[in-house]
Amino acid sequence: MDYIMELRKLVGSRPLIFPGACVAVIDEDDRLLLNLRTDNGYWGLPGGYMEPGESLEETARREVLEETGLCVDEVKLLDIFSGPEFFYQYPNGDQVHNVTVAYVARSFRGDLINSNEESHELRFFPLRELPSNIAPPLKKIVERIVSEFVRD
Repeated sequence: MDYIMELRKLVGSRPLIFPGACVAVIDEDDRLLLNLRTDNGYWGLPGGYMEPGESLEETARREVLEETGLCVDEVKLLDIFSGPEFFYQYPNGDQVHNVTVAYVARSFRGDLINSNEESHELRFFPLRELPSNIAPPLKKIVERIVSEFVRD
């Protein structure tokens, strides 16, 4: 996060392109882990922006651990998401064009702990019963997860 803060000091809230990663952590009951974010009040997937020197897979694993206390085992690439629908303006005015690599993790270790000031709450939701207030830059990703993993 220091990297982003340093950039923001230089450019203010002007639009920036940020690569990042998120993880659809899906448990054995086909429930999706979401976090209720403190910065915007929306539900989102564990994830965040890449730090210098990291791979996107390392970013994904780090963010899940930092935000949930869980260590994901194998992560499988879902897709790469970018384009106009992934532009977002944060409540503080910062603008970002997200390039998000989404992974899926079906196996994880550890205890679910809200160990981070970024989340009000962490909760597993059945894929057919997700909250309606999903963070705007993640809506298309969550829709894709549901289309891939909801069993008829």
